[in-house]
Amino acid sequence: MSQTSPIATVNQLGRHEGRTATLAGWVYNVRVTSKVVFLVVRDGSGLCQCVIGKDAAPPEVFDRAARLTQESSLRVTGQVQREERAPGGYELHVSDIEVVHATVDYPITPKAHGPEFLFKHRHLWFRSRRPTAIMRIRHTVIDAIRRFFNDHGFMLVDTPIFAPSAGEGAQTLFAVDYFGEPMYLAQTGQLYLESAALAYGKVYCFGPTFRAEKSKTRRHLTEFWMVEPEIAWARLEELLEVAEDFIVAIVQRVLHDNRPDLEFLGRDVAGLERIVKPFYRLTYSQAADILRGPKARELLNGDLAAGQARITELHKSVEDKENERTGPGIKKHRQETLAQEILAQREELAELEEQVKNIPHHMELAANFEWGKDLGGSDETIISRLHDRPVFVTHYPRECKAFYMKRDHEDPRVVRNFDLLAPDGYGEIIGGSQREDELDALLARMAEEKMATEPYEWYLDLRRYGSVPHGGFGLGVERTVAWICGLKHIRETIAFPRLMGRVYP
Repeated sequence: MSQTSPIATVNQLGRHEGRTATLAGWVYNVRVTSKVVFLVVRDGSGLCQCVIGKDAAPPEVFDRAARLTQESSLRVTGQVQREERAPGGYELHVSDIEVVHATVDYPITPKAHGPEFLFKHRHLWFRSRRPTAIMRIRHTVIDAIRRFFNDHGFMLVDTPIFAPSAGEGAQTLFAVDYFGEPMYLAQTGQLYLESAALAYGKVYCFGPTFRAEKSKTRRHLTEFWMVEPEIAWARLEELLEVAEDFIVAIVQRVLHDNRPDLEFLGRDVAGLERIVKPFYRLTYSQAADILRGPKARELLNGDLAAGQARITELHKSVEDKENERTGPGIKKHRQETLAQEILAQREELAELEEQVKNIPHHMELAANFEWGKDLGGSDETIISRLHDRPVFVTHYPRECKAFYMKRDHEDPRVVRNFDLLAPDGYGEIIGGSQREDELDALLARMAEEKMATEPYEWYLDLRRYGSVPHGGFGLGVERTVAWICGLKHIRETIAFPRLMGRVYP
C-alpha cells in the first residue's frame, strides 16, 4: 500500500481528480467479470465505484478484489477520474488494495428482507443506503432546529429527565425507583422551561422524551426526541408566527442540504417546495365541521375504492409471480428476483388490507365526531390530507387539553392552544399553547382536575412572582423527519427505535 497517497473521503474525491488517492472504507457491493471487478466502497460520506481491470492492476490485486466479501473493511488506492454515471460523479481506478478485515456471511444481503429482520439487525442495517439517507436528513433537521433558535436569541436550558410528577397525562408515565422514592421519566420539559422563560425571556430545551403509551401505530414511539421553545410575553398569535417560521426554515435547509437523499427515498420534493408561508389556519370547531362534512366522506370513499382495487391487483400479481417462480426452466437469478418482488408485494398487501379494514371505522368516527373530543390520529390524517401545506388547528375544548393551557376569554369553553398538522396525512408534528398566567385561574383548573397542588408549588410560584403572558410549543423530531422523508413508519427515523415490545438491539 502506498504511503504517499493522501487519504480521501468519498464526498471530497473531486479535490483529487487526476491524482492518486486512498479510500478507507467497507465493501458495499462487488461485481466480478472475467476482465473487470467493479467494487463499490462506502466510507460514511458516500459511495464510490472502484474499477479493477485485469490488464491494468497487478494480478494479485485483481485476485484480491475478486475474493472480496460484502462489508469487508479495506484501504483501496487508485487514480481519481471523473465519471458522471458513477455515484458521486467520480470513480477510482485501482492500483492497490489492502484488506483490513475479511467478513464472512454478512447477514444483510442485497436480497429483500422483511422489516422485522432488518430492525433486529438495526446495528448493521445502518450501513445500507436507505437508513443512511434518513439519518443524514435527521442530522440536518436537528442542526436546523438548533440554528433557528440559537440565531433568534433563544437560550438553551437543559431540563430534568427525572420528574416527580406528570407534565402531560399521568397514564402515560414511566415510573422508576429513585433511591426508594417514586419518580418518572420526563414527558416534557415544559413546566421547568416556563421558569427559565420568566428569567431569560426566550429559551428552549432539546432532549429525549418518554411516553408509556401502549400503542403500535406508525406515529408512536415510547422514547423520542422533542424540542420545546418557551417565550415570555408571547400570546397565541406570536406562537403561531414562530412555529410557522421554524418549520419553513427546517424544510428549506433539508431541501438545500439533502435533495439527493430525498430523491433516493422517493420523496415528492415538489411537495416540500410548497411549504411556504402562510400556513392554513382552522379553529377546532372548523376542523370538526370538515370531519363531518362531504370532503371527508369523499376522501375516505376514494381511499376505500382505491385500496380494494390495489388489493385485487396485488393478489393477481403475487399469484402470477409465484407461478413463474416455480415453473419449469426458470433461472436461479430470476427466481431470486421474483422471490424479492413477492415478499415486497405481500408486505404491501398485508398493510393495505389492514388499512382498508379500518376505513369504515374511520368514516364512522369522522361522520359522528362530537364537539369536545380531542382529534384522534385518523381525524388528523383526514384534515392534513385535505391541505397541501401545514395547517394550524387552534382553540380546542378545555376539557380535552392540559391543565396549564390558558382559557380563552372570548369563549371560555376553549383554550388558547394549537396543533400543527403536517400535510400528506402525517398529522400533528407540533403541539403548543399560551400558558395560564393567572394564579386563581390555574388553581381553579387544578381543582377541577382533582390535582394535588403540593408537587406543583414551585410551578405556582411563577404565577405569584412576576407572572406575564407566555407560551411555547413542542416539536417531535421523529414525526417531523418521517413527514419530510415521506416514510410510512416513524420507527425508521431514530437510530434504535423503542416501541412497545421492541427493545433490541
